[in-house]
Amino acid sequence: MKESEQIQTSDFRSRVFRMVSVGVVDVPINQAYDIISTAMLLINLAGAFAVTFDSVEAQYGSLLGEVEAVTVAFFAIDYFLRLYTSPCLYPGYKGLRPYVKYVLSGAGIIDLLSFLPYYLPMFFPAGAVAFRLIRVARILRLFRINAYYDSLNVITNVIVSKSQQLLSSVFIIFVLMLASSLAMYSIEHTAQPEIFRNAFSGLWWAVSTLLTVGYGDIYPVTVMGKCLGIVITFLGVGMVAIPTGIISAGFVEQYTHLQRISDYGEERDLRFVKIELSAGDNWSGKKIQDLNLPRGIIVAVVQRGSGIIVPRGDVILKAGDCLVLGAEGLKGDRPINLKEITLKKNHEWNDHAIMDLDISRQTYIVMVRRDGQAMVPNGKLVLQAGDTVILYSREHLSDEKPVSI
Repeated sequence: MKESEQIQTSDFRSRVFRMVSVGVVDVPINQAYDIISTAMLLINLAGAFAVTFDSVEAQYGSLLGEVEAVTVAFFAIDYFLRLYTSPCLYPGYKGLRPYVKYVLSGAGIIDLLSFLPYYLPMFFPAGAVAFRLIRVARILRLFRINAYYDSLNVITNVIVSKSQQLLSSVFIIFVLMLASSLAMYSIEHTAQPEIFRNAFSGLWWAVSTLLTVGYGDIYPVTVMGKCLGIVITFLGVGMVAIPTGIISAGFVEQYTHLQRISDYGEERDLRFVKIELSAGDNWSGKKIQDLNLPRGIIVAVVQRGSGIIVPRGDVILKAGDCLVLGAEGLKGDRPINLKEITLKKNHEWNDHAIMDLDISRQTYIVMVRRDGQAMVPNGKLVLQAGDTVILYSREHLSDEKPVSI
């Protein structure tokens, strides 16, 4: 393959990858794909629940079958698109490794199980019931909504960071269940041979007791069995509290960590300003990488409509976009004291051009606000009553108000 063809293929794969990636809404097709993907999943799940009602299945069974066929076909297309863009998801891998890594990943397995069990009964009719059960895995695709909400990300981070402690607590609960089941079987088997038939019967009782469910279908009748049940019940309350405490502590640590990051940002004295582009602005229609921003100034966020766009270099700005520009405060800079004056009805500057004002050379008009809009203070601008004049002056002016920068 020629180098130009490789570049075109790589660029096309990158565009497809941004389209199938959740939360990337820099162009309309990417946002539309997110909406369609979420809608397909919700429609599929709604149909799966609706078909369980006999009356609905009798009246709309064929329609629900067609809906499932269409949505599952979309899941299959989505899977192969994600498989195709695996090199973009794992840029550090070469050859077939990124494809294999996606196929064996948790997300890849869930995506595969979202559509494959639907088609398997065509080749293996005997396993139709088991394949239908596996279809439940497609509900796990809902976790992709995690990309839209920071609160869900916090839950994921807490579980990952506390995975070792959670596994240890689950292991302790498992050991306690085994010990409780064997002990209860040994005590109650003679008195209730039909109830406590084997160790598994004791395990079922131990699970329902330790996890404080208490179904009541199996319970001890001997004095020793009841005493053991009381002890195990108390232990169960404590065992269930262990993972709850671990997760709670993880939430506290995570939010403390986020607060520290926020405090660090304030200590660095970062400044942000939000501007909205109009059709006549020089930046409209340009790529971010072509703006030639001064050193130290970055485009932090681009807001287009109701969506947020990641400000990559190839993003083309449009009229109506809101840009958040960020810059770090200068170290050791001296404050600039600006002043603000609102011209009242009888102010001497009313109906005078800026160039005709009798002001000191130590006073400079920086900006004029009129009806909520900022105006460039050129010499021919005529001031009016109600205008807010922002200026720099070393002299004392009447009715002045300080302006924070």
